[in-house]
Amino acid sequence: MTPTNPKIDFFSDEERVAVVIPCFKVVAHILEVIQGIGPDIWRIYVVDDACPEGSGAHVKMHACDPRVHVLTHDANKGVGGAVMTGYAAAISDGASIIVKVDGDGQMDPCLIPLFIDPILAGEADYTKGNRFFDLEQVQSMPKMRLFGNAVLSLIAKLSTGYWDLFDPTNGYTAIHRDVAKLLPLDRISQRYFFETDILFRLNTLRAVAIDIPMEAKYGAEVSNLKISEIIGEFLFKHARNFAKRIFYNYYLRNMSLASIELPVGILLLSFGILFGGNHWLQSLSNGLPTSAGTVMLSALPVLTGIQLIMAFLGYDIAAVPSRPRHLKRRRAQSTDGQNK
Repeated sequence: MTPTNPKIDFFSDEERVAVVIPCFKVVAHILEVIQGIGPDIWRIYVVDDACPEGSGAHVKMHACDPRVHVLTHDANKGVGGAVMTGYAAAISDGASIIVKVDGDGQMDPCLIPLFIDPILAGEADYTKGNRFFDLEQVQSMPKMRLFGNAVLSLIAKLSTGYWDLFDPTNGYTAIHRDVAKLLPLDRISQRYFFETDILFRLNTLRAVAIDIPMEAKYGAEVSNLKISEIIGEFLFKHARNFAKRIFYNYYLRNMSLASIELPVGILLLSFGILFGGNHWLQSLSNGLPTSAGTVMLSALPVLTGIQLIMAFLGYDIAAVPSRPRHLKRRRAQSTDGQNK
């Protein structure tokens, strides 16, 4: 599959795998990352996100690989904005699968085939790395980063609807062109939340996303992500995306028993807590015990509400997308072509 002449495109349509590398303060590692990308990759998009070190110019000067295309931002947009720029260029140029790899050397380019094979096999629309799969390797991760990612992973299951995924902030990903085209690239979060934001939007598209076990490399590189600085922003955006996802999937596009279970469960739980709490405070102030009837009238709505919410969560977990979206589009396009 390796072209003998870089000016001639020997790649078939489904073999046009593009790699997007967002660059910000990664001059010390970017050339090594590019050199590690195998010959089976069609194009490499290096996105200089107004890097103060001049990553784009550095790559242009020292990288001899003809597959490399350098894209430059006049102003810093954030890692999400840089990746979306790379996505747009790859889609426009005709890439079939787009892989995102960081430029700091933490992601082994040799793992790229593991990310694209499930997409080529029709098993997934989107693949992402999971650094938590191997418990032995987890011990080598920085403790603060491990804790932060574990907490965010649990919250992300609620907001994205992908209950079978872990490590949602992992930036090693691959996506099929037909699904990437459906993403609103200009509305996806431009900062560090973009990986989780993409998952939320993929769920509303009913795209199949799967984890790819991988090992992260932690060397002398310095991460630009500070958990303490983004935790508040992440929590707010998770809550917003959860509300949007529930509205889109359970009320706007579809209605089911789960659509009733959630609001009724929340109302009953809220009533039970407020009613019981109010009478408990009155009992404390009056020094009188609460009657058994009042206790039951508080406990019953709470227990019923919890049951209904748990039933909704069970339905939501079972509703994780399982049929790849890009295969549906391909069949539809094939059928349209035959009809014409």
